[in-house]
Amino acid sequence: MHTAPQPLLAARLIRLKHLIALPVALVCSAGAVAQSSVTVFGIVDAAYSHGSGSLSMRNQLSSGSNASSRVGFRGSEDLGGGMSASFWLEAQFNTDNGTGFATNTNNQASGIGTAGAGTQGLTFNRRSTVSLAGPWGELRLGRDYTGHYRNRVDTDPFSVVGVGATQVNVGTLAGQTSTRASNAIGYFTPSRLGGFFAQAQYYLGENPSGTPTERDGSGFSLRAGYAAGPLTVSGAYAVTDMASGDVVSTNVGAIYDAGPVRLMGAAFRDKTESPAAVTGKGYTLGAIVPVGAGEAKFALSRYGSDAGARPHTRKIAVGYVHNLSKRSALYATYARVGNSGGATTALNGSTTAANERSTGYDLGIRHSF
Repeated sequence: MHTAPQPLLAARLIRLKHLIALPVALVCSAGAVAQSSVTVFGIVDAAYSHGSGSLSMRNQLSSGSNASSRVGFRGSEDLGGGMSASFWLEAQFNTDNGTGFATNTNNQASGIGTAGAGTQGLTFNRRSTVSLAGPWGELRLGRDYTGHYRNRVDTDPFSVVGVGATQVNVGTLAGQTSTRASNAIGYFTPSRLGGFFAQAQYYLGENPSGTPTERDGSGFSLRAGYAAGPLTVSGAYAVTDMASGDVVSTNVGAIYDAGPVRLMGAAFRDKTESPAAVTGKGYTLGAIVPVGAGEAKFALSRYGSDAGARPHTRKIAVGYVHNLSKRSALYATYARVGNSGGATTALNGSTTAANERSTGYDLGIRHSF
């Protein structure tokens, strides 16, 4: 029996290793380009909420008073060459009773479902999109935030939820597309354009042609801004078509990170021609200040219209969020509104007479995953 010399055997083993490694490397390389990831995420938020008005008061367990309770799935795939494909599905729910939230199928009153009625299933009402992105920016299709909503949420210390939510969000006349739009086609510029950023969005009402309402629920939203150092400024303009009259929204906002303190403010104008021309105007001023293991929040807002006796509501809100960890927090928020011109805005489910005040507070816990 003959055996191969040791050096010859070693050389053959090395060549065999290279032959095996080549196809494995090719497969791994292809997999690296096409690799994908999926993330499950969400927030569960519940609070004891109280509201007092001149006519009635109310106590309740509420959901999403610091951050909207939600569950979502998002994922992305690297396509190579700086390109990627991704999806985002996000549904809102009530922590206190387990019900889901309705969506809107056509950006019109006729497309609103029934939320929180016990039969409402979990819908991806917050966001349902698929995207293609590259060095040129991002193309996004589906249900998403409208561009003109961004200044409302970004400049509110309370992120437009809970008893402290800016009055601009509570009283807005912007209609069905004030926050989100379904059937939307959106484009976002790349993240780095010398500080400039922009968003363009077109959404469809999807009505049959040849009818008086064929354009209802269709429209566009444009937003552009500039971010440099601690300052970010932006403006938005949107039009939603309706046979009874278009709804037009414009706003401008600014955020300034002054060291530990974050200052913010925005001005808003909405005009609707249904059933008669009415213009709503308002503003938000706010601040977020680090305090110990948490942060204190302060906000002043006002919104009203030129309809009838010119109803207006002013709101003052203060709050504190105490971080127990990176994912869990306790919070407390107090707010008070003052009405004029026949306005009857009340807080946390209470009721108040025209031109009377209302107060409310939230005490809750938020956990994210």
